[in-house]
Amino acid sequence: MIKRLFDIVSSVLGMIILFPLFLVIVILIFMDSPGEIFFRQIRIARGGGEFILYKFRTMFRDADKKGLLTVGMKDNRVTKIGYTLRKYKLDELPQLWNVFIGDMSIVGPRPEVPRYVAKYNQQQLKVISVKPGLTDYASIEYSNENEILAKSPNPEETYINVIMPAKLKLNEKYIDEMGPVTDLKIIFKTIRKILVRA
Repeated sequence: MIKRLFDIVSSVLGMIILFPLFLVIVILIFMDSPGEIFFRQIRIARGGGEFILYKFRTMFRDADKKGLLTVGMKDNRVTKIGYTLRKYKLDELPQLWNVFIGDMSIVGPRPEVPRYVAKYNQQQLKVISVKPGLTDYASIEYSNENEILAKSPNPEETYINVIMPAKLKLNEKYIDEMGPVTDLKIIFKTIRKILVRA
């Protein structure tokens, strides 16, 4: 109950305070490339259901049909403004709406697409027993995930066999430690990580 209240208050305040930034981003996306402002994608929710996750669009139209993974900061599917939005995680801001309506929390395991959740073993499925979030231990540890994949001869294989299992272990760590103190610690670490990249 406390976590949900925190999510509602944080998401509402976030959307109000960041509204001017939202407008600037919308204009920049519109000017940069044709297509919708928002990117919508099906992700797995707590309990195994599905929900629509929202992001600011950072790729050219229909780019996701050429693959689910973004490889490095020089992926030619990414728009000019998209590089900046991704670098500072600004493309994730519309997920404050997901938090407000209850699909996600501020802190929790990042939601995955159905294709990759289908590869989880029984132990890893523990991750979808809690509500997914905007940030967690794995988001901080693998903030440079795209760069790691760019160095791989087979990015998807590397993601499935190396990165995804490592992230799921960190997700499990969060579940074992979850609570208000852990959430605040992760929030501050996330902010610090973003500022370091600035």
